[in-house]
Amino acid sequence: MFHLRAADGRPDLCLQVGNPGCVSSPDGSTLLSRLVRFLGVLKVNRAQRNELVVANLPLVGYLVSELCAKATHLSRDDLASVGSLALITSAEAFNPDLGVPFGAFARRRIVGAFADDMRASDWAPRSVRKRIKETLKVRETLTSALGRTPNLDEVAAALGVDRNEAAASLADAARTVSTLDDITAEFLVSETVSPEKTLLESERMKYLRAAVRALPEKMRFIVEQIYFEDRTVKDIAEELGSTHSAVSQQRSEAIRLLGDGLGTHYADDAAAPHVPTSRIAPARRNAYLSMMADHTAGGITRDPHSWAEAHRTPVAEPA
Repeated sequence: MFHLRAADGRPDLCLQVGNPGCVSSPDGSTLLSRLVRFLGVLKVNRAQRNELVVANLPLVGYLVSELCAKATHLSRDDLASVGSLALITSAEAFNPDLGVPFGAFARRRIVGAFADDMRASDWAPRSVRKRIKETLKVRETLTSALGRTPNLDEVAAALGVDRNEAAASLADAARTVSTLDDITAEFLVSETVSPEKTLLESERMKYLRAAVRALPEKMRFIVEQIYFEDRTVKDIAEELGSTHSAVSQQRSEAIRLLGDGLGTHYADDAAAPHVPTSRIAPARRNAYLSMMADHTAGGITRDPHSWAEAHRTPVAEPA
């Protein structure tokens, strides 16, 4: 003899082993109805559960999209997994006799599962979230009252906290969370250098070395000491017995002359004529371009003499 007892301990059902027909209850109700009330739910069978899950899977996708539209840092895949699991448990716990549509029943449980998952993975505890909410509310209120964005001191005074705490709350409110994959997946730089890039870099360095070697002696010395030896203009001026201004002018003219050399012999568009920027006499510029062509292994990309004829411009040499 087995007895099922109610919550208050009184006998509720009496089952006698070997005699299924011997069923007794205080109010004379049937076994099935008493079991339903005793357990509190009516279990649907597995086939019905699967039908409910398959039919309501679009609900999970809709709720995931709705949430991701408000919080873009969340992972759709993770939310879809959480929502699908909540949908299955909803189908298992669903009781149609309660008169609640399954869609409404499942929606509430899925949204609750989302909240639990976000709360578990949130970087900020509830106290911090409460402080952030209060800070944003105060700032919005002050903005409406003042007609402008309040400063930090005004926000701190309205909250009744010091300046540092108000600044920390605003910083927390502005913080966003993104997955590492979303940040770096499309911006990781490959460490493998392609053969084409290696060849272009080698050729570019060849022309640059040729351009430096072809500079007039004093300009070459200044460029090499500043950019290769990491010396200051002041030290070079003292060594040359010159002024800081004079060395700076020589360096600037050397840079312009290097630009003319590279633009003439190593331009991306060979058909477009290079406009000179150096201020030295055209004859000295042509001599520099010719010397650079001689220093370049494998020849040059343009004829410096034809370039000089096309750009013969009387420019006064600086004193």
